[in-house]
Amino acid sequence: MNLNDIKEEIIRLKKEKDICILAHAYQRHDIWEVADYVGDSFGLSVQASKASNKNVIMCGVRFMAETVKILSPEKTVYLANPIAGCPMAEQMDVDMLQEVKKQYPDYTVVAYVNTTSELKTLCDVCVTSSSAVKIIKNIDNNKILFIPDCNLGDYISKQVPDKEIKLVHGGCPTHVRITEKDIEKAKALHPGAKILVHPECLPRVTALADFAGSTTEIMDFAENSNDTEFIIGTENSIVEHMQIKCPDKKFYALSKDCVCHNMYATTLMDVYNCVKGTGGEEIILEEEVRLGAKRSIDEMLRLG
Repeated sequence: MNLNDIKEEIIRLKKEKDICILAHAYQRHDIWEVADYVGDSFGLSVQASKASNKNVIMCGVRFMAETVKILSPEKTVYLANPIAGCPMAEQMDVDMLQEVKKQYPDYTVVAYVNTTSELKTLCDVCVTSSSAVKIIKNIDNNKILFIPDCNLGDYISKQVPDKEIKLVHGGCPTHVRITEKDIEKAKALHPGAKILVHPECLPRVTALADFAGSTTEIMDFAENSNDTEFIIGTENSIVEHMQIKCPDKKFYALSKDCVCHNMYATTLMDVYNCVKGTGGEEIILEEEVRLGAKRSIDEMLRLG
């Protein structure tokens, strides 16, 4: 089989078996081409909940598949590649968060959506990178404990200076690879290009960018901008996606090392095997965990 044969068979099987395929923006482009929806993690879970399909395959990482199951308990949800995890989501466990909460008993616990379902059960509200500032502004309490990404937390704290925001050590090991030197080199090579970064980057990197936002916001900014050259400071797959989407514009990686190996773990053949029923892993959540995690997501929707 060649790539086109595989893609055609995936499309045929997903229709036959009533499967909705979700692809996170950091997935390879050949996976994008067989997906029903492409986007950020929480947006994909919402799309899955609205879809009529009984079965869902997440081409992303584990916490994303868990979020799909939280919002769509009646659906059968699969993670295309079972080893695809998120190091940031796994940086804290339940015992650790319980201890931290004891130290800050009067703080509202805000969790980045990039966390495990178990951790979400201990949190008051979830946020995405695009909704965090608005939601935290809408929280009545001025004392916020933000987990687990210190870089995103620092970015939020600068946007909401009237809140006392405590950060717990943690962050994305992919975005943290981008440095100030990378920006200096990129500016020297492409002096007319706009620098677009994700707020999971180090604060000193974000401060030097022309724009900071979620993956979808970065892509929308570049697509709608009158500028024609962009340096992309997020997972490098976005460079290729935007080159294909906007062939009249130029896109450059801010750092060749900004590669998420967990996202790249999923291949087109993983998706093929999953739709065939010979691969992937069904996501099972205990109902108590699902409902506890959903409470923090419901609060996000209420506030945002």
